[in-house]
Amino acid sequence: MEIKHTAVSGTVESSDIMITIAPNDTHEIKIDLESSVEKQFGNQIRKVIKDTLANLGVDSVDVTAVDKGALDCTVQARTINAVHRAADVDAYDWKEIDSWNA
Repeated sequence: MEIKHTAVSGTVESSDIMITIAPNDTHEIKIDLESSVEKQFGNQIRKVIKDTLANLGVDSVDVTAVDKGALDCTVQARTINAVHRAADVDAYDWKEIDSWNA
């Protein structure tokens, strides 16, 4: 999936995460994470974001994540939404997305 412009999903409320997706020309995934629980869960948050991007076919993107204690399912949902917004996609294949967690 091609990232066309910057897009945001989520909030900075407690138990949520704000994901900002932006295109880049480096052909790599860059994740800048700010989290109140980074020491305990930073690696897991990055893994969920990277796995979600891989499942969506995104391999060139800048991600800024501001986490306030979001669960993995919230991190995944916010990442999916931000990518779809950034790629101007408005049709979701829910069956495919659901199979990622199977």
